[in-house]
Amino acid sequence: MIDSYPLFRPWLFSLDPEQAHNLTLSTLDRAQRWGLLPLLIDQAANDPRTMCGITFPNPVGLAAGLDKDGKHIDALGALGFGFLEIGTVTPKPQPGNPKPRMFRLSQAQAIINRMGFNNDGVDACVKRVRNSAYWQNGGIVGLNIGKNASTPIENAASDYVTAMEAVYEVASYITVNISSPNTQNLRALQGEDMLRSLLGSLHLAREALSDQHGVRKPLFLKIAPDLDQHDIKLIADLLLEFKIDAIIATNTTIARDAVQGLEFGEETGGLSGAPVRQASTVVIKNLKEYLGDVIPIIGVGGILSGKDAQEKVAAGASLVQLYSGLIYRGPKLISECAKALKSF
Repeated sequence: MIDSYPLFRPWLFSLDPEQAHNLTLSTLDRAQRWGLLPLLIDQAANDPRTMCGITFPNPVGLAAGLDKDGKHIDALGALGFGFLEIGTVTPKPQPGNPKPRMFRLSQAQAIINRMGFNNDGVDACVKRVRNSAYWQNGGIVGLNIGKNASTPIENAASDYVTAMEAVYEVASYITVNISSPNTQNLRALQGEDMLRSLLGSLHLAREALSDQHGVRKPLFLKIAPDLDQHDIKLIADLLLEFKIDAIIATNTTIARDAVQGLEFGEETGGLSGAPVRQASTVVIKNLKEYLGDVIPIIGVGGILSGKDAQEKVAAGASLVQLYSGLIYRGPKLISECAKALKSF
């Protein structure tokens, strides 16, 4: 299969990043509807992995953030991912932060974004998931939930519970995003008192939803890479206490050491791509030390090659997720990582 993405990338990179993002996804949608995607991509290796009671066709997933609203599920599902994570979605629609809010740092194979949970609201997203052929045919769709920017941080738990209730029926699993740097004070939820309160509220809500629907949906937590060992140990202890099913490590970083002096390097927001790879892997190693095999880890952050995916699994991850790597490498990265992990 000829990898055509490098031919198109210079043109895409000449566009505004958010414009290029939207154009790429709409083009994928058309290619999928016309039945062209199987002709243009390498299918990922068949390599089933079971985690949290879910059998994933392969261990390579799409990270949250690329399809915030579930508008492109069928096209993305056709690229060969083992699972898709949609969102972050919030209870009410919100526009996110002012534009421009996405920046490429090509020299560092990195992206800075401060999107701010721009989405159409959780109900619209749930409807799109239900209507997708991918979901209807048994594709694994995780829903990533967050709080509205207008909700005071002390009332955050209410937003998370509301979003959980809305996605519960359609979600293969639910991810609680407390680690985006682009919603004011959100990362404060990673502190002991606030995290204990949030997880307690979610635990009670899930018990009620499990009884109501007759099924216990897995609950994941997504954390930042900017945590020290004390923070990581504290979070690990709370995961065990509140029976959280898995942890996603990690979100974007607020550190800028790796991009100092580069154009856009001082823009506010979350830095993703190659510069976050090492920090993410360190967090995974520390989590594995504290959690052992009791709570599995999904590794995400700076995966731009099959070797990078192997590094995450060697550090302790059971599955991996891609986002920024797709921007620089294209869809071929999915099959490359899946093949690398099958032989690993």
